Amino acid sequence: MTKTKIIDTITLHLSEPDHTKTEWVGQTETLEQVLACWMVVDERDLPLSPKLIGPPGVGKTSLGMAAAKTRHQDLYIYQCTSDTRPEDLLVTPVLAESGKIAYHASPLVTAMITGSVCILDEGNRMNEKSWASIAPLLDHRRYVESIIAGITIHAHENFRACVTMNEDESTFEVPDYIQSRLQPTIRVPFPSRRDEIEILKYHLPFAEAELLLMTVEFLQKAHQLDLDYSTRDGIHIIRYAIKRMRQDTSHPLSRDHAWFESLISVLGEGAMDLERLSAKRRRASGEQYPPMGLDDFFFEDDDPLRPDDEENDWK
Repeated sequence: MTKTKIIDTITLHLSEPDHTKTEWVGQTETLEQVLACWMVVDERDLPLSPKLIGPPGVGKTSLGMAAAKTRHQDLYIYQCTSDTRPEDLLVTPVLAESGKIAYHASPLVTAMITGSVCILDEGNRMNEKSWASIAPLLDHRRYVESIIAGITIHAHENFRACVTMNEDESTFEVPDYIQSRLQPTIRVPFPSRRDEIEILKYHLPFAEAELLLMTVEFLQKAHQLDLDYSTRDGIHIIRYAIKRMRQDTSHPLSRDHAWFESLISVLGEGAMDLERLSAKRRRASGEQYPPMGLDDFFFEDDDPLRPDDEENDWK
């Protein structure tokens, strides 16, 4: 049954919390940084609202979810988009069956009221007008004003928030007056080899060890080249490869065949053209790297199993 909260005679219908189970594997320092932001060390102190920045698929949202779990608080997630309106972010009017207007609190406002955690996911996809509507929430005032409902909503003392932001070209520039409120900046890097294989094992406990290792080798080399291939991509590659291997038991695909087919299907044929991708890295950084083929991901130069350049079995 939907919970409600009355504020200044206006009944707000609250959102449901997110019940997704998640674990944060490795990078304990990054998790501790988020938890430090949310600490209150004095009655005159206020929690911070950090922005979590990194490439898509590195686990920024999972990090916020893990921090909420560590604090034993309910979690609410609001997915920001380019057409998010202030009323979407705060309170939305809905025509009820009775013909009256019902007011629905967003996940953000519900977290404010209930003293929970809210993640504004992919915040830099949101327009300035929506950001302006929550500016008072992100400073010492800690409230929002809903023009639609005609009420002011103050945040519970246990309310905590963070914003995830992708580093890509399909985002808006967040206004400076908002950037100054979203502090500190916590960068979420690609995981180490050890952490990455543990993450894959956590999400895919049924996957063969060989598939996990092939994928981690590929991803780690891609990380070294600053290519935007993430752990999330690796999970998709393995999932599809397993499905292809088990699809036709009478003519099963070999592990290698299924993995390379999955790599192309998930990341595109460009993932096989490492010479082009490494050139892209060279242009971006000004550094020089020798051309690479996919065999460079799996073989050292002196490995006797490394295919010849003229007959490269990996391409």
